[in-house]
Amino acid sequence: MRVAALLLCLSLVAGCQSAAKLEDEAKLAKSAGLHYQLGIDALNKNNMPKAFDELLRANKLAPERADILDALGVAWIVRGDLKKAETYYKQALQHSPSAATYNNYGGLLMQMGDYAKAETFFRKALDDPRYRNPDLVYINLGDALVAQGRFDEAISSYRQSRRLNPRQELSRLKEAQAYEQSSRKHYAKALYEAILREQPASRPAMQGLLVLLESSGNLTEARSRLRKFGKQSKNPEDVAWASGELQRLSRL
Repeated sequence: MRVAALLLCLSLVAGCQSAAKLEDEAKLAKSAGLHYQLGIDALNKNNMPKAFDELLRANKLAPERADILDALGVAWIVRGDLKKAETYYKQALQHSPSAATYNNYGGLLMQMGDYAKAETFFRKALDDPRYRNPDLVYINLGDALVAQGRFDEAISSYRQSRRLNPRQELSRLKEAQAYEQSSRKHYAKALYEAILREQPASRPAMQGLLVLLESSGNLTEARSRLRKFGKQSKNPEDVAWASGELQRLSRL
């Protein structure tokens, strides 16, 4: 009986210790999460000292959280130190990162000029069907492919982005630029014109079309397009831009 009682007592003590440990771990996790959220908020507001302070505290409390390491990587990118950013991303990759971390690391690799490796990580992000912004990843993948001179694959990637999110226009603008870079300017022109038919006040499309028209020496059409754009745009800055471009072209 004494042995049984002793074993029961030891079991109760171990159980209490285990429960206390779990409670302490839960408190640490909650505290890390709070500092992480404060750090993300400061990062979004471009308050970098506050962002670093909170994210470093979070990292100290939870050194194996990939999302915290990812956020520190982003913070160092904002600070302009890509090497330090890469250090944090390499740590994040060791702790079951999410698709968002793969995408963000791919973006860093693009800035560092490692386009082939960036492509690898964008594709890793796309492997996760739960990721909420695959359209953005397809745009990033397209950029990585363009940088490698693989224009047809890039165009396919931009089109997939458009299929996933028809409300965004960036993918079609990127597609037009890919046509330009691959010496298919007539396709680029047709795409810019298509965008402007649907969105007459799209300044990015007008800027792209203007470059094409000017480079081909078609200044008459360029002026006509600018006048039309200036009349249809309700944005004072865009109207002023169109007026300035018309004045510039009149001097050519």
